[in-house]
Amino acid sequence: MVRSLAGLTWQNATREVLAGVTLLAIAVPLNIGYAQIAGLPPTAGLYALVIPAIIYTLVVSSRQVVASPDAAAAALVASSVGGLAMAGSANYAAMATAQAIISGLLFVAAAVFKLGFLANFLSKPILVGFVGGLALDIMVSQLAKMLGVKIDSGGEFVEKIAGLVGGISGLNPWSLLISSAAVAILLVGRRLARTIPWALVVLVASTAVVVSTGLEEAGVSVLGPVDSGPPVLTWPVLDGGTWIALVPSAIALTLVTMAEGLLVARSYAEKNGYSTVPDRDVLAFGAANIAAGAGGSFAVGSSTSRTAAMDQSGSRTQLPTLVAATGTFLLLLFGTALLEHIPSPAIGAVVGVAILPLLGVRDFGMLWKRDHFEFAIGAACFIATLFIGAIPGILISFVLALINLAKRAANPPIDVLASDGSPQSSLVDTAQVGATTAPGVLVLRIAAPLFFANSAFFADTVKQTIADVRADEVKHLILDLEAVTDVDVTAAETFESLKLWLDDHHITLSFSRARPGIIDRMRGLGILANEAVHPTNRAALDAVADN
Repeated sequence: MVRSLAGLTWQNATREVLAGVTLLAIAVPLNIGYAQIAGLPPTAGLYALVIPAIIYTLVVSSRQVVASPDAAAAALVASSVGGLAMAGSANYAAMATAQAIISGLLFVAAAVFKLGFLANFLSKPILVGFVGGLALDIMVSQLAKMLGVKIDSGGEFVEKIAGLVGGISGLNPWSLLISSAAVAILLVGRRLARTIPWALVVLVASTAVVVSTGLEEAGVSVLGPVDSGPPVLTWPVLDGGTWIALVPSAIALTLVTMAEGLLVARSYAEKNGYSTVPDRDVLAFGAANIAAGAGGSFAVGSSTSRTAAMDQSGSRTQLPTLVAATGTFLLLLFGTALLEHIPSPAIGAVVGVAILPLLGVRDFGMLWKRDHFEFAIGAACFIATLFIGAIPGILISFVLALINLAKRAANPPIDVLASDGSPQSSLVDTAQVGATTAPGVLVLRIAAPLFFANSAFFADTVKQTIADVRADEVKHLILDLEAVTDVDVTAAETFESLKLWLDDHHITLSFSRARPGIIDRMRGLGILANEAVHPTNRAALDAVADN
């Protein structure tokens, strides 16, 4: 059992507290920006740093993953809830909290019933495409803020582009100057001194400039009044139909968060030499999301950028999250007036720079180099998410994942194994096309379970391989079943037809290296009757040589 705050000692406590101060400086400006992306007030982003973060810290097994709303989740909230209610309305906020609660309950169910494997269907190309599409949609909204152009941030991607292009002539030069300086500071500063919270520096400096020069009167938009006070526990009051309408988007949030969160947790655990409990981490996301929904916030996921920042600062525990939660709580009580004059162009710059890696340019380049088909899957998800919507995008992603899985499973490698003639050697090497393993003998190895998607391909390949040799020269067929972990009913029927074909061509059939469980399965399906089963390929070859 992994205890809470595992890894914390008196020796590293000071370092962890300082990392928490850094996390606070990073998280506050980002969460304000992400709340705006989601169509919610700034406090919704700040509330996520308090109760949900504390609960997550006390439940999670990962020592480093930081839980918080992120850009992808915020965009998904905006696109899904925005289709049901007007952004800024009370009903909109209630739906966002309800969505987080539903997502939390799904996380809890996944943890209890150990359903985390479902997130594995979101492969790397699918995640790159889906998150990249959301990121580009967000980037357009942030560019509008940076230029001082008014667009409908809840509109479709094409509408946002049209609004941005149409409003370029009315851009605010002061907004452009503030955002350009902010972007330069963020990019250059990150290269010169990564430990400095440049986002906080940008917001503080730009706010001081706006307040001292009166740029609000020159048309520079600012954040505006922010409600003070701690999070208040509530429950969204919505009709049953609205709750049901929120389920698909909550499922999408859950799957994306689970896939990314478990991947990040595993990678940092392996890097720094500690263990995690995936089901407990899924439960932690569930508890955090329920707390977020009940506390006036929105969906919480894993923050890759903040986790990386904490790792670079030397943090190896969850204490920084508790420090950031304490700081945010104090800010909500006494410091919200300090946020009122933060210029929107600076917020847009902070969020825009933060989501640049999410566009997936490098990842798409890597996919193109390694596998053009997987690149096409990622590109299809990217385009679908961008032009059709986030929920259709995730559905298309799942369909593409199944197509990719079926494509790979339907054409498994089936090889003729070669023998060097030595009775001591194993038969593991692949023979050339048209060759036999031994005179009159073929040893074939199939590297996959046999089921409905590949059974016909398997039978056709066996027949073609025998034909390549000349059927009248093959007397014995040995099937190496080491990689066959299962056989279904469709494959059993195909096997029966294959056995009849082999009988017609006077070819005996035997098996080798079958797993104990698969032997019983094959007998139950009627595939295995009087055929011999040998422990090794060499034993099978020796047995048919004696006949």
